[in-house]
Amino acid sequence: MLGDPVLAGITDEAAYDIGGQISVLDTLGWQGIELRTVDRVAVAELTDERFTAVSTALADSGLRVVCLASRIGGWARPVTTELHHDLTELDILAERARVLGTPYLRIMSYPNDGLPDPDWRSRVIARIADLADRAERHGVTLLHENCSGWAGTSAERMLELLDEVASPALKLLFDTGNGVAHGYDGFDLLADIVDHVEHVHIKDADERGFTLPGEGAARVADCVQLLRAGGYSGAWSLEPHLAIKPHEPGELAPDAASTFVAAGRAMAGLVR
Repeated sequence: MLGDPVLAGITDEAAYDIGGQISVLDTLGWQGIELRTVDRVAVAELTDERFTAVSTALADSGLRVVCLASRIGGWARPVTTELHHDLTELDILAERARVLGTPYLRIMSYPNDGLPDPDWRSRVIARIADLADRAERHGVTLLHENCSGWAGTSAERMLELLDEVASPALKLLFDTGNGVAHGYDGFDLLADIVDHVEHVHIKDADERGFTLPGEGAARVADCVQLLRAGGYSGAWSLEPHLAIKPHEPGELAPDAASTFVAAGRAMAGLVR
């Protein structure tokens, strides 16, 4: 891998407001940000006025937006949800990604809602094919994360999804810590998909919960080595899950910013 790695973070785990999110990256000396929410509002739900203020603040800071973390196919949208919600979000995010200068939108592959597995599979593939077709026309790339959904925990299903959709607008996102959290071996999964990974989230965990990167059971350093050996040249984006429980309501911990910085420094030591 040539040059310094691009270090980034999903900074709504450090602060709600965009100023606070920029501040932690400035403290870390990082160049990248992955946007998910601002003031607890998803990027696609920000008013045009608020989005303009956010994009201006990011431009003034000199930060590079590496990805937009969407809700498409995610925890709150099972496979039986009407597709127009995701198509609408895709349309909005594609335009906002163009303004921010990133080609990437994070997606998942739809939790089941009581369907037999073959029906779940066919619906997921059809939906993501429709989304990928629209993404290709928008000039953005969908990044499927190893998390919630039909293909979320299985390398075989991820590769099957890529083969069935067969679109240049669909790639994979690998999160180092999701395997521990969801009960599978993330390193072994990565070995099977590494050639298709376009973006990386860094987190770590053990049987007690999430930890600083490198202190859990996710084999983060081994994953980094495997990705580098496979030619990975994308960003490394911190998503520590230390200051708030994921997918649950609640407030950021009072020390969220300092915790994020500590996790960031741990991550930097593993990927530099």
